[in-house]
Amino acid sequence: MKKSLLASVLVALAVSACGSSGTTTLQSTSSAGNPATDHLAAILARGTLVLTADPGYPPQTFGVKGARRLKNTKCAENQWTANQIAGFDADTGKLVAKALGVEACFVNPQWTQITGGNWGDQWDIAYESGAINTDRMPRLWMTTPYRAEPQRYYVRSSSPYHTASQLNGKTIGVCNSCTVEFYLLGHLSIPGVSTPLDVKGAKLVTYGWEPPGLLAASQGKIDAYLSAAGEGDQAIRQGEHLRALPGAAFTMYDTGFLDKSSPLSQKALADRVDQIITHALQTGELKALSMKYFHHDYATAALKYNLAWVHQTIPATPTG
Repeated sequence: MKKSLLASVLVALAVSACGSSGTTTLQSTSSAGNPATDHLAAILARGTLVLTADPGYPPQTFGVKGARRLKNTKCAENQWTANQIAGFDADTGKLVAKALGVEACFVNPQWTQITGGNWGDQWDIAYESGAINTDRMPRLWMTTPYRAEPQRYYVRSSSPYHTASQLNGKTIGVCNSCTVEFYLLGHLSIPGVSTPLDVKGAKLVTYGWEPPGLLAASQGKIDAYLSAAGEGDQAIRQGEHLRALPGAAFTMYDTGFLDKSSPLSQKALADRVDQIITHALQTGELKALSMKYFHHDYATAALKYNLAWVHQTIPATPTG
């Protein structure tokens, strides 16, 4: 789910941490095909994994205050080095880069650029709380989910609403072009997952990202905001006058996106990423990151999702 372009944050970044996160020990092989035709081989030859990040979207991704660009980095001048970006999504990307044996670098495209596909190979993979759903499948390849997060309705603390059904016909805020919007429009389809609509006739108000929508709900400008639990709970910890309604509308399975339009074969990269993420889920490495950033384990339940439900066949040879 996401978000907005916050390029101004770039000037506020400064050095504080090293470029990799986690303890994944899986190492990539030195050869993965021809770098001119195979995406994984190109990444290994380049020595960097280019990831996406919104530096103003904590706790998923955020700019590390005071962080300066690493010296002797392989990251391009228009990319952030790994120490400049942190958060659960960012650290997941760093975990993958470490397992591949390459340096993590970050760029900041708009959310609709990510979900729209046709990346022009400007970045390699997107970990930005983007969920598996059928709307995105024509443009993007899905990789093993790294997070399974309930989507909950947040209302003003003094609100008279206590169940989802009481929001029928009410004004509900959602992130624009996000899975929660598809859900309330009745268009959401997650392969292998049932997502019955629990609110009827809602009047939707869209926001570029979650914080303004949660603030609007806190101020009583809208009746509720449908958000990932981690995002809503963080707003409460930061002092917003909100409470979550009991239960969850549905569970979203966040994935790493790969671009179907790339002229490079994505199969070896997808297979390697699936292996790395599954290992990190099984060993509890992603659970530890989730506890660090969300104070809750939203990682382990991702193991319940069977990627075979997506019914995608990634070609082993380039299609572009």
